[in-house]
Amino acid sequence: MSVRTTVVLDDDVAAAVERMRRERGIGLSEALNELARLGLAAKPPRKRFRQRSEPLGLKLDVTCVARAIEELEGPASR
Repeated sequence: MSVRTTVVLDDDVAAAVERMRRERGIGLSEALNELARLGLAAKPPRKRFRQRSEPLGLKLDVTCVARAIEELEGPASR
Protein backbone atom coordinates (compact mmCIF):
# COMPACT_ATOMS: atom_id res chain seq x y z
CA MET A 1 0.00 0.00 0.00
CA SER A 2 1.36 3.40 -0.88
CA VAL A 3 0.08 6.73 0.36
CA ARG A 4 0.34 9.96 -1.54
CA THR A 5 0.79 13.05 0.62
CA THR A 6 2.40 16.47 0.73
CA VAL A 7 5.27 17.12 3.10
CA VAL A 8 7.42 20.13 3.90
CA LEU A 9 11.10 19.24 4.28
CA ASP A 10 13.64 21.26 6.24
CA ASP A 11 16.53 22.54 4.14
CA ASP A 12 19.03 20.01 5.54
CA VAL A 13 16.67 17.08 4.89
CA ALA A 14 15.89 18.29 1.36
CA ALA A 15 19.64 18.55 0.69
CA ALA A 16 20.21 14.99 1.95
CA VAL A 17 17.37 13.69 -0.24
CA GLU A 18 18.70 15.51 -3.28
CA ARG A 19 22.24 14.27 -2.64
CA MET A 20 20.98 10.67 -2.38
CA ARG A 21 18.96 11.07 -5.58
CA ARG A 22 22.00 12.28 -7.49
CA GLU A 23 24.42 9.69 -6.06
CA ARG A 24 22.14 6.73 -6.69
CA GLY A 25 20.12 7.93 -9.65
CA ILE A 26 16.80 7.31 -7.87
CA GLY A 27 13.56 9.24 -7.63
CA LEU A 28 12.31 11.44 -4.82
CA SER A 29 9.91 8.87 -3.38
CA GLU A 30 12.53 6.13 -3.36
CA ALA A 31 15.06 8.40 -1.63
CA LEU A 32 12.53 9.53 0.99
CA ASN A 33 11.46 5.95 1.68
CA GLU A 34 15.05 4.78 2.05
CA LEU A 35 15.94 7.64 4.40
CA ALA A 36 12.79 7.04 6.46
CA ARG A 37 13.61 3.32 6.76
CA LEU A 38 17.17 4.12 7.83
CA GLY A 39 15.80 6.45 10.51
CA LEU A 40 13.30 3.86 11.73
CA ALA A 41 16.00 1.18 11.93
CA ALA A 42 18.50 3.38 13.78
CA LYS A 43 18.89 2.69 17.48
CA PRO A 44 19.00 5.69 19.76
CA PRO A 45 22.29 6.11 21.59
CA ARG A 46 22.27 4.47 25.00
CA LYS A 47 22.56 6.80 27.91
CA ARG A 48 25.73 6.05 29.85
CA PHE A 49 25.02 4.59 33.28
CA ARG A 50 26.58 6.46 36.14
CA GLN A 51 26.39 5.16 39.69
CA ARG A 52 25.86 7.93 42.18
CA SER A 53 26.58 7.49 45.83
CA GLU A 54 25.91 9.62 48.86
CA PRO A 55 27.50 9.46 52.27
CA LEU A 56 25.08 7.83 54.69
CA GLY A 57 26.93 8.70 57.86
CA LEU A 58 27.44 5.04 58.79
CA LYS A 59 30.06 4.29 61.39
CA LEU A 60 30.23 0.68 60.22
CA ASP A 61 32.78 -0.84 57.86
CA VAL A 62 30.73 -2.53 55.15
CA THR A 63 33.61 -3.77 53.01
CA CYS A 64 33.01 -7.28 54.40
CA VAL A 65 29.28 -7.99 54.25
CA ALA A 66 29.37 -11.00 56.58
CA ARG A 67 31.22 -9.05 59.26
CA ALA A 68 28.85 -6.07 58.89
CA ILE A 69 25.77 -8.33 59.27
CA GLU A 70 27.32 -9.96 62.31
CA GLU A 71 27.97 -6.57 63.90
CA LEU A 72 24.42 -5.39 63.17
CA GLU A 73 22.46 -8.55 63.96
CA GLY A 74 24.79 -10.58 66.13
CA PRO A 75 26.71 -13.81 65.53
CA ALA A 76 23.51 -15.91 65.33
CA SER A 77 22.62 -14.26 61.98
CA ARG A 78 25.30 -16.23 60.13
